[in-house]
Parts: sequence; C-alpha cells; structure tokens
Amino acid sequence: MENVTLFQDNQTHGNWTDYTTEYKVVSIFLVALICGVGIVGNVMVILVVLTTKHMRTPTNCYLVSLAVADLMVLTAAGLPNITDSLYGEWVYGYAGCLCITYLQYLGINASSCSITAFTIERYIAICHPIKAQFLCTLSRAKKIIVAVWTFTSLYCVMWFYLSDLTELVFDNITLVSCGYKVSRSLYLPIYFTDFAVFYVVPLVLTAILYGLIARILFLNPLPSDPVEKSKKWKKESGVKKESLSVKNSSCSSTTATSRRQVTKMLAVVVILFALLWMPYRTLVVVNSFLPQAYLDTWFLLFCRLCIYLNSAINPVIYNAMSQKFRAAFRKLCHCGPERSEKPPTYSAALTYSVIKETSNGESPEHFTTEMDELTGQTVQFLPGRKRLSLQDTAIPTQVALSTA
Repeated sequence: MENVTLFQDNQTHGNWTDYTTEYKVVSIFLVALICGVGIVGNVMVILVVLTTKHMRTPTNCYLVSLAVADLMVLTAAGLPNITDSLYGEWVYGYAGCLCITYLQYLGINASSCSITAFTIERYIAICHPIKAQFLCTLSRAKKIIVAVWTFTSLYCVMWFYLSDLTELVFDNITLVSCGYKVSRSLYLPIYFTDFAVFYVVPLVLTAILYGLIARILFLNPLPSDPVEKSKKWKKESGVKKESLSVKNSSCSSTTATSRRQVTKMLAVVVILFALLWMPYRTLVVVNSFLPQAYLDTWFLLFCRLCIYLNSAINPVIYNAMSQKFRAAFRKLCHCGPERSEKPPTYSAALTYSVIKETSNGESPEHFTTEMDELTGQTVQFLPGRKRLSLQDTAIPTQVALSTA
C-alpha cells in the first residue's frame, strides 16, 4: 500500500524513469474517483446512524466502525497515491511518513476486526436468540468497538518505530521514499502476522459462522403458508383462531425474510473484503519468497485500486440491499419525497408474539429495525388511543397495532 512495500534491500535501481502520461492520467482519475465516492459514502453512513435514532442498532454500530476504518484507508492510502503518481517520490516529510503509515495499518486492521465483530453479532442473534437478548445490545456493541479500536491502535504503534524516510539512489537521480528503518527481511514476521491475524483468521471464522447462520435461515423450512395455516386453524378452532393464525404466520415469514436480507447484505460485505484484498495480500506473500520482487507498475496499481474499492463500495452495498439505509440516505440528501404530517389514510396491522420473537433469533432492537426495513412504513398511534403493554396481555402475547 505504501512505498515501503515497493523496494527490496540492496536492489540495484539503475536509471530512474518517470511514470508515463497514460499511467498518471489513469491512476489519478481512478484513485480520485474511487476515493471521492468512498469518502462521501462512508461519511453519509456515519451521519445517518448517528443522527437517526431508529438506525442506532448493534449491527449498525459495527458498520459505523467499519466506515471510520474505511475512511482512514481512503485518506491515508488513497490520497497519497495521487501525489506519488504526480511526483514519483514522498512529499509529506518525516512526520507524514510515520503518521500516514500508522493510519494505513490502523484502518486496515480495524476494518477487519469490525467485520469479524458484526459477523459474530449476527451469529449470536440468529443462532442463539436467548443469549442475544443479553449479549447483542447497543451498549455492549459500543464497548466491543472501543475494545477493537484500542487493540488495533496499540498494535499498530510499532509502525512509528519501523518506518522512516529512505533515499533511493538511482544512476540519474535520488528520490525520497517512506521506507524501512532496518533490513526488510526483519519485517517478514510482521507481514505474515498481519496476514494471518487480520485476513486468514477472520475469513475462516466468518465462513464458519455464516455457514451456521445459513443452516438456520436458509435450510430450515419456512413458516407455514398463511393460507394453508388458516385452513388448518379453521378446521380446529373456527374463524377467530384462523385470523390469529394468518397474522402470526405472516409476521413470522416477514421477520425471517428481513433477517435474511440483513444477513445477505453483511455476507456480501465479507465476500468483497476477501476478494478485493486477495491480490495485495497474495503479492506480499509471494514477494516474500522471490529473490527478485514482482513490482510491475500496472499490477501494483490494480492491487491498490482493489483496496480502495473495498473501502469505498460498502455504502453502495447498503444503499442497494437495505431499504432502511436507502431511505435514510435520501432523507440526508433531502432528495426523497417529504412525508405528510397527517395520519395515513390506510389501515395497517402489526402483530407479533413475544415468545416467537425471542425464538426466531433477534432481540427487540433487531426486530423493530428489520421490520421497518422490510416494510418501509411506520406504525403511528392516533391521539387518544390507548397503547397496549405486554403486562396487559397473557403469554404468548399478541399485540395488534392499527392506524386508521
């Protein structure tokens, strides 16, 4: 990512030639485009979650952590790449070398840990719903995020002592590069530790957890069809139980569909993380064993663009796969239709069971968020209506909310 990876110790540099005009134009345009879109998108994710109360869920807190990490990668790695294409050398000085290198690795490692954290949160919420009521809470998510950033911040402090400005002496010019302070061979254990801890282990863990999640959400039979269920209840208990059965089955099916949508979105984030980081991670590992490192300029640009794209594409995924994020983005940009303050003229009923809610794999925080995401409508209470509480009903409780 940074210039420290581009040169080997005791390498004969020969004559230095500047980048071609074609390379400069392509690299500057693509890097500026990807980083610009990514910075705007990740800032919007942060603003949407922080300023919208119903968006503050445990999963979205992890997505904010991921957005902050992606912003670090885009600004600390992407933008310096533009000056490298223009000038061919490091222009940010000694302090810039230390700080930018530190922020690069901090963003990379924090994004990996954030992805691992929301995967574990999804697994607990869906596969262990009873524990999720106590473990998958907003306050616990905040504590985990603080722990993640504390760990990665302390882990990356070593780069303040391992990086330094280096002069690259060519036959025709001397250039300044942000390089290694000691022999490059001493850095191999660090690179392989990063590769294992922040790439291989998270991917293996997420693959296993999403496999277990898929077994619950996708391989288990769906809730009974409302029509067939109603027929069965009609035979057994009459019209009244038939109506309750239809409502309960519809709600169960809706909740399951919503959970699948959220899980699919997060799985796509993980898959893209694995694919887009693979070229750079593979290049570092391969070059560690080659006597002469493979440093093709265009391939290096491709590896860097994949990394920048990984940090920029997540808000696009949220917008494409989450109706809730899409509506929040439109509201933030003031480009969506304004909602009328008058009560809606339609009637809507929302029925759910407390027991079924806890047995389907979500805490109440998740239920509210994901039901809204699927329907895109908000149930309101008219003045003068009495709101039913769980204490007013028996277990399993059936709560019907309606608007006129």
